[in-house]
Amino acid sequence: MTSSVLAVGLMSLMVLVIAGFFSMLGMGGGQLYAPIFYWLGFKLKAEVIPLTLLLNFLTQLSAQATYTREKLVEYSMAIPLIIGIGVFSFVGAYLTDLVSDRFILVVLGALLMVVSARMLSGWKPGRKELSGAGKVVLGFAAGSVIGIFVGMVGHGGGTFVVPMLLIMGLEPKRAAATSSFVVAFSTFSGFLGHLHHAHLGWYLVPMCIAVLVGAQAGSRLMALKLSGRAVRILFGITLGIIGILLIVKG
Repeated sequence: MTSSVLAVGLMSLMVLVIAGFFSMLGMGGGQLYAPIFYWLGFKLKAEVIPLTLLLNFLTQLSAQATYTREKLVEYSMAIPLIIGIGVFSFVGAYLTDLVSDRFILVVLGALLMVVSARMLSGWKPGRKELSGAGKVVLGFAAGSVIGIFVGMVGHGGGTFVVPMLLIMGLEPKRAAATSSFVVAFSTFSGFLGHLHHAHLGWYLVPMCIAVLVGAQAGSRLMALKLSGRAVRILFGITLGIIGILLIVKG
């Protein structure tokens, strides 16, 4: 029992650090939670995916207290994304049972590397500012595609939401904060979609406490200290490393 408590304590400390770092980028940490829990021997579909989604949700919920107070969230862009992701994450959760673990890991790794290259290059397509209706249509279409991947790979979608918001015209800090708002909804929806085959233990309680504390620290650091360029570079480097690791493992 002692070693079990020690192991959970170490995992909770890890969760606190990950939540602190990823909350600065508008993400919940699923990009690390999923592979780490998988490599530690947790069952992918019964433990890794539902646990990752729940920790993502709590990270974003905690971070939102800071981002809302600092008025960094663009709600007009967030709502269409939330609707699309919320509906189609259930489709992705259903597809999880039809594909192999290896396929999920490799697809996620490849997507992370593409997004990493996009962020580090600073590229975005040149076009005029979208109208209000155009933002709604693009947001829902993007949210639908993102929602499928959210349900399949077991994280909240911040990996894809932040680049999409940058393309839609938001500067990096606002994109990260708005992504945090969107991902809070998408992860909760995804978690509900995976409840039917979730088997989680007592380790959930200390991990949830750790993630709330870490997200508060990270979101405050981002809102008050980091520049938009720093957020973009941190985002790109982190996703590139995780993408390579996932492809190698898959």
